[in-house]
Formats: sequence, C-alpha cells, structure tokens
Amino acid sequence: MSFALLDSASLPGDPLDAEEALLARAAAGDAVAHLWTAPVSLIVPRSYQRYPALADARAAFAQRGCPVWLRLSGGGLVPQGPGIVNLSLAYPVHAPMGALAERIYLHLCGILADALKTLGVLTHHQAVEGSFCDGRFNLAWGPGDEARKIAGTAQYWRRVPQPADNRDKPLYAVLAHAVLLVSADPVEINERANAFEARIGSGRRYEETKVVTVAQALAYQCFEQPADLQTRVVDAIAARVAHAALPEGS
Repeated sequence: MSFALLDSASLPGDPLDAEEALLARAAAGDAVAHLWTAPVSLIVPRSYQRYPALADARAAFAQRGCPVWLRLSGGGLVPQGPGIVNLSLAYPVHAPMGALAERIYLHLCGILADALKTLGVLTHHQAVEGSFCDGRFNLAWGPGDEARKIAGTAQYWRRVPQPADNRDKPLYAVLAHAVLLVSADPVEINERANAFEARIGSGRRYEETKVVTVAQALAYQCFEQPADLQTRVVDAIAARVAHAALPEGS
C-alpha cells in the first residue's frame, strides 16, 4: 500500500479537525499523507490542559494574532508559521498498541532525511536538549553535541472497533507527524514559544541555538540558497512520500 497525498483544501483548517479527518481515513483502511503549512500560531498537546493558566494564555495569544491549537499526540509545544512545513501521515496498523512505535518514528524520519539529502542537507535522528518539543526521534543536523534540531516528530494511535469475529487482531489508526524548519527565524519562534511557556508557568525554556533551519544548514555548508527553497523542500518530500511504503509490520 502506498500513500495518497491529500490536497489541503480537502481538509479542515483547524489542525485538530484535520487530524481527525486523517485518522478517519486511516480507520477506513487508507494510507494518506498531508503536507501543510500554518499561519503564525502555536500547537500544544492536550496534556497542557493541566496548567490552570492555559485558557487565559490562549486567549491572550489569540488577541495578538497567534492562536494556540491543541493536538492529539503527546510531546511539547511546537511553533508554527511562515517557513515551517508539516508532514502528517495516517494509516492502519495491525499490531498491538505501540508495538511499532519506534519503527514508525524511523519511517517518518527516513522520509524527511531522504528528501533533505536530495537538497544537500544530511540529517540523522537524535535528542537535542534545549530544543522545543525535544525527543529521541528529532531529526538533527550536525555532529554529536553540536547537533541542532531541524525537525520534530510525534505519533498518535487510535483503536478502531473490530467485528466480533476479529477481536483477537487489534487494528489501530496511526497518525505520524513531523514539523520541519525550512526558513523560519529561530530567534522569533523560540521567543514566541518561551513567552507562552512563561505565561502558563510551565518552567520550560528553549534555546534558539539548539535548532537550525534548512536555509541555515545550506548556508553553513556554503551552498547557494534557492529563492524557491520552500517549494523545493515540499516537492522533495512529496516525491519521497510517493515512493514510500508503509512501515514494515503495519
């Protein structure tokens, strides 16, 4: 089974509603992909609802033109806006809950890494302490302790009800998501993220020197940056998705 790339116009503009639509397609047995961008905004996991100041903070940021959306997957806060590209994959999985979690992360990282490699940007997965929404399956650029986060990943599993004669074979709809920094301003996105974390009193603080954009990586390597960089990045990812199979075991 291969992925069908969906047109953004066919999905709701609210990221949470779009995730629900993708999961519905996966629950029906389809494998779908969505490449998308968002206006200036922040996306946080539903676990942030534990902060009493969340509602007031969301209202205050919305008033200044930065809505704060809730998402299904875990992790931490993620900035959105110009110069940031998102890839969402949704597909059915015939496996116990979480059994393929690492394989799904590696599959997602592999798609992005292969796409970026065609542009001259070599990446690998690793944690980058001090970056927003840090995790073991960040996509990073640079060696060892000098590595910077260029993309973050997350996943969400939802059980799909099974017929009575098939209860012994669990089926899940899985949503795997990546956010890639293409040409966004690392200072601005981190300041915005830090301001929100301070507003809700989470105690988290992120460092702009722990992230890198595709544009910066090309510049650091003395490669010429094309004027249509974001279009080239999106096209490279779409081409890789078009040839990608589902993760083994799904």
